[in-house]
Amino acid sequence: MQAGDALLIVDVQNDFCPGGALGVRDGDQVVPVLNHWIQDAERRKVPVFASRDWHPPGHISFRERGGPWPPHCVQGTAGAAFHPDLNLPPSAPIVSKGYDPDKDSYSAFGGTDLKEKLHRAAIKRIWIGGLAQDYCVRETSLDAIREGFEVHVIVNGTRPVNVNPDDGRRALEDIERAGAILEQS
Repeated sequence: MQAGDALLIVDVQNDFCPGGALGVRDGDQVVPVLNHWIQDAERRKVPVFASRDWHPPGHISFRERGGPWPPHCVQGTAGAAFHPDLNLPPSAPIVSKGYDPDKDSYSAFGGTDLKEKLHRAAIKRIWIGGLAQDYCVRETSLDAIREGFEVHVIVNGTRPVNVNPDDGRRALEDIERAGAILEQS
């Protein structure tokens, strides 16, 4: 990482970790990996951004409204909080998504000001890790590419939901085919 780069931590929230309302298998294992990247970013003076699902009760993505998911990451709940071991810098801008009860967004760019924040910070390249690989990381990466950013996905810093077998693998293939670089270390 260098000047012009940013690290984007996607949705490392309690509800997406084991024991959460929508726990990703081994989702908590991304935390030490991402903490290493956060520490490196801070050392290199690279800005760190974080996104979070921030749903109101009765959000359209919830099964009670015909969506595919159980209630998760409801605003102000323990499940919506970032994983307690994630060492986000106090200065990291937090981008909330999915806060409109009638609109869903897997991407950290969807309905947020993330693009503007990155442009104001003169960011050209984004390093992305977080949860879940086959939903929010995939959509955020694809949107970042569409917005003209160079994208690197930290593969060991993300885990898939895998609703269908191999969804995670297919998501990584989609991201790479769109032009992202998959970082294996």
